[in-house]
Amino acid sequence: MRDRREFVMRPVVLQLCELSIDGIIVGEGTELFDFCRAIPDDPAHEAWITGSLERAGVHIMGRATYEGMAQYFPTATGGLADAMNRAPKAVFSSTLQAAGWAGTSIVSGDLAAGVDALRQHGTGEILAHGGIRFARSLARLDLVDEYRLGVVPGAAGAGPSLFADLPGPRPLELLSSTAFGNGIVALSYRRQR
Repeated sequence: MRDRREFVMRPVVLQLCELSIDGIIVGEGTELFDFCRAIPDDPAHEAWITGSLERAGVHIMGRATYEGMAQYFPTATGGLADAMNRAPKAVFSSTLQAAGWAGTSIVSGDLAAGVDALRQHGTGEILAHGGIRFARSLARLDLVDEYRLGVVPGAAGAGPSLFADLPGPRPLELLSSTAFGNGIVALSYRRQR
């Protein structure tokens, strides 16, 4: 039997801009989060992030990430904010009643069915943003076609791993790697199916 996503052109890309070298998702309120805030800005790194945001046909995220972004981006300006405010967004939540950020729709129900529906409509990449639970769910359900990871120059030692919930190995193909002057390395991997 063929994978139902085999014939779908619109890929799901999971982008995590801050992942430790030992595979831990950087979360707010942690020492690693504070470390990441002290990493110097790098124009090439920001251009990598902005370029990824601009290629998206739709941005998807879980409720917690949506709430954080919706507090910041609607009044912010500049490359990252412009890209986020301009593109359509879909927030996956069973509890969110309304979305006040312009261009946002709420998707409730089964995550896989919601993602597959987005694959069938529109153009451009479906760019998924973390939140730990949301990112891990996408990975566990094998909904991600490409992983774009910003690996920071630090180890966490403990914390939530992106791939902790996988039921088995997932072969990935390296698409690109770019080292930036601030020590962050951007890695892009395609899911081999």
